[in-house]
Amino acid sequence: MTSPTRPDDAHPYLRAASAGIRHHARSQAPSAADPPRPGDRPHLDVLHAHLAALLQLLDRLANSTRPPHPAAGRHLATAHTRLWQATSEVHTAFHLLPSTTVPDAEATTCHPEQLPEGPPVLTICQRQLAAGHVVRRKTTPTDLRPHTTACVR
Repeated sequence: MTSPTRPDDAHPYLRAASAGIRHHARSQAPSAADPPRPGDRPHLDVLHAHLAALLQLLDRLANSTRPPHPAAGRHLATAHTRLWQATSEVHTAFHLLPSTTVPDAEATTCHPEQLPEGPPVLTICQRQLAAGHVVRRKTTPTDLRPHTTACVR
C-alpha cells in the first residue's frame, strides 16, 4: 500500500532539478585549492536548456493561474519575461565563448552534422528560436527590453 503524497512531495522532479542546480553551483564555487574556472559552451548549453524548460513551466503556470487569480498571473507573466531575458543573455554568452576544437583524428570518427537534432552549436539556437516564438506571442517589444534599476544622472 502506498502512502498519500505529502505536500512537500508534490513535485519531486522539480525539487530534484533544483537540488542538482544547487549542487552544481556549489561545485563551481572557487576554493583555495582550485582557482575559478570560466564557463564553457557545453556548460552554457545545458544551462540554457534548463532555462528554456523553466520558461515553458512558467508560461503554463501563468496561463492556468491568471483566470482565477489575475494579480498572481500577471506576476508570473512578468517573471516569465525576466526569465526570457536571462535565457537570451545565456544564449548570447554561448556564442561569445570560443568553440572547442576537436583534433582531426577524432573529427573523422564523429559527424555531429549528421545528428538528428543537428550540430550541437545549432541546438541552442533552435531552442532559443522556439522559446522566443512563445515569448513574442504574449509580450510587446517594450516589455522585452531590459529594465534598468540604476539611477541615471
